[in-house]
Amino acid sequence: MIFAPTGSLRDRSMIAKEFIEKNLDNCLDDTSFLNLPNRKKGKVRDAYDLGNKLVLITTDRQSAFDRILASIPFKGQVLNQVSSFWFDNTQDIVANAVLDIPDPNVTVARKCKVFPVEFVVRGYLTGSTDTSAWTLYSRGERNICGNALPNGMTKNRKFDKPILTPTTKSDEHDEPISAAGIVSRGLIDEDVWKKLEKIVFALFDRGTHVADQNGLILVDTKYELGMDEEGNILLIDEIHTPDSSRYWLKDSYLQRINDNREPENIDKEFLRLWFKEHCDPYKDAVLPAAPRDLVVELSLRYIRLFEMITGKDFEIDGSLPIRNRIAKNLGPYLFK
Repeated sequence: MIFAPTGSLRDRSMIAKEFIEKNLDNCLDDTSFLNLPNRKKGKVRDAYDLGNKLVLITTDRQSAFDRILASIPFKGQVLNQVSSFWFDNTQDIVANAVLDIPDPNVTVARKCKVFPVEFVVRGYLTGSTDTSAWTLYSRGERNICGNALPNGMTKNRKFDKPILTPTTKSDEHDEPISAAGIVSRGLIDEDVWKKLEKIVFALFDRGTHVADQNGLILVDTKYELGMDEEGNILLIDEIHTPDSSRYWLKDSYLQRINDNREPENIDKEFLRLWFKEHCDPYKDAVLPAAPRDLVVELSLRYIRLFEMITGKDFEIDGSLPIRNRIAKNLGPYLFK
């Protein structure tokens, strides 16, 4: 059965909610049942190294506070298929590592040497964490990762043009760094860096344009790139997903800014807040179970974002439980 509800938004939302409720126990929270070697488990995605290629499986795990809070039905499919949409729609800008997408949750990718930098592109002065652009700016900093910012900017306002605020990649703590610092430390050759800069700004421009057409503002995002054995630059990992990017709703942005309110978004913050109110997610050894109604709501938000970002209906293959479906679709890659 392929689930792709039609009709009014209200009717579709009601049907989708019922379908999600029926699939609360049909989530992909672990992939160890697959007969695949060399597993590297991430917060959301599990990677299997097959020698000349990687099998990347996006699970339904929802992480925050460096913990797994819940499993969200269809979240992994949303993330994988949003990336697939963008990989298809940016090939004229840069090649990507995708070899095959055998299942809605799975991407098979060619291996490459990953550049040791995350490319964070920001279109707006915003954020609330200690290292966010707005927090730094509000403390008086006017040079952020080599970008000189003018005085007088206010929170959530658009930059005259997007800025690049790279970070070094680390399992422990990502470090903000300037372009000059990347080159001087020998992380990336200067000529290659110039090519990478051009690529990520072109990707962000494409993302901004498509998001605008679909009623969204692409606020900021991160990219990862690598280089294959022939020296070709490849776009890897994920691109413009709800987990790697910040989106605001376009129609209400100006009015909310003029009213000194935060822009309207569709994100997972409400689930984070619930855990902060009901436990200490940083210190408690065992966390309470996420309320089922909040899990359903978050699944609906991911699905809505998929449809807004891509302009397509979200389709679900409900003919098999998700584990059985993935095992079937990954048949050619499994050890016999």
